[in-house]
Amino acid sequence: MNKNIVVLLMLLLLCKAMPAQTSLSLQDALRIATVNYESIKAKKNYLKASEATEQASRRDYLPDLKFSAQQSYGTINAQNGPMYGFGGLGVASTSMPLAEQNWNSAFGSLYLANINWDFFTFGQISNSINLSRLSKEKSHADLQQEVFQHQIRTISAYLNLLAVQRMVFVQQKNVERAEVFLSTVQSLANSELKPMVDASLAQAEVSNAKITLIKMQDKELELSKEIAVLLGVDYTKFQLDDLYAKSSPTLLPLASEGSQTHPSLLYKQSVIDQNDGQIKLLKSQNMPRFSLFGVVQGRGSGFDYNYVQNPSAFSRKYADGVGIDRTNYLLGVGVTWNFTSLFRNHSKIKSQRFTSSALLDEYKLMENELKAQSLMADGKILNALDYKKESPLQVKAASEAYQQHLALYKNGLTTIADLTQSFYSLHRAETDNEIAVINVWQALLLKASSVGDLNLFIHEIDQ
Repeated sequence: MNKNIVVLLMLLLLCKAMPAQTSLSLQDALRIATVNYESIKAKKNYLKASEATEQASRRDYLPDLKFSAQQSYGTINAQNGPMYGFGGLGVASTSMPLAEQNWNSAFGSLYLANINWDFFTFGQISNSINLSRLSKEKSHADLQQEVFQHQIRTISAYLNLLAVQRMVFVQQKNVERAEVFLSTVQSLANSELKPMVDASLAQAEVSNAKITLIKMQDKELELSKEIAVLLGVDYTKFQLDDLYAKSSPTLLPLASEGSQTHPSLLYKQSVIDQNDGQIKLLKSQNMPRFSLFGVVQGRGSGFDYNYVQNPSAFSRKYADGVGIDRTNYLLGVGVTWNFTSLFRNHSKIKSQRFTSSALLDEYKLMENELKAQSLMADGKILNALDYKKESPLQVKAASEAYQQHLALYKNGLTTIADLTQSFYSLHRAETDNEIAVINVWQALLLKASSVGDLNLFIHEIDQ
């Protein structure tokens, strides 16, 4: 087989084995992450469950309306004496007591419609509905908090990966510079103008630069995996928008503390509100319930009215026993009050109140942390701007120093150690310069995270 064809096939196999590189903008990353992340999907389903629970609780206002129909076949021997249907067991075989047992059997029927409405419950039903509504609001706040936090995580991972990719770029330039450095020193050493040990040191610098590049590439792979997980997509190598390494944000907010509308604070407040709603429900459960009830009953029997006097006055025919021969109705008002609930709920209410106090303490702690973080973000923004201002100056000075030391070294006026030190300084300056603008974006992200307003960051992206 032709050697060129073999090489081409090997290259194709290698490209297939390596993950494809995918171009990814920050806007697309946020959109995909919000749609695909499993935790957000779970929160959405919890919210739907809470909405369904609220709808179910609202229907507690409806009265209980029950219909029943019964058709049976059997005897009706009865006997004077007390009876209790213990455990729900009993037989309604009704007639006057007979002189002796007989096995006369006929069909019987019972048709019943029953309505029961708790028309006044001292707020038990309304508080139950309110608790379901608060639970739904908590689920909604939890979803909003999860979306906000996940967007922050996604942007942070995006900027971190971009920073590493820029460091890989710088390190590749450093490897090329080290190879030129080695070529220069090797040429001088071969001409016996420099000792061979200098060439060995230059070779060590090339190897060190390549090892550092490999470490950076490993870090890039790790962060690519992290952002793939956050996006809910298959692992791949991402080609990110380097705008955030070249152009800094224009409008930077300063001196503003945390907001009461921060998604985390809103979620914590919703938990407090739900707990307070539970207290109201427990209090209302101490009160009685007033109910209206009504019953309409129809009965049929195969036994005639004079069966006690004439034991043959019955029919075993199905049609004679399943009709309606007698009808009754009943209307009434009732009250039920479980008095011991006063004692049962007392401790429950006390427990819920302590829980509310604990939740309020946690709310205040989170509020203080967010305020401190907001002020810290202001300082980081200022520092990042100063960093960005100084980094080009550092690169310029380090580049000039390296060129001067290289010229001095070629002319035998300085040592390999001084040249190597200037080599390190230039690499460090270029690395700092590449991530200087990214640091400003990261500081702005910290500010947006602390005040709970991602629009501070999104507005800069969309410009």
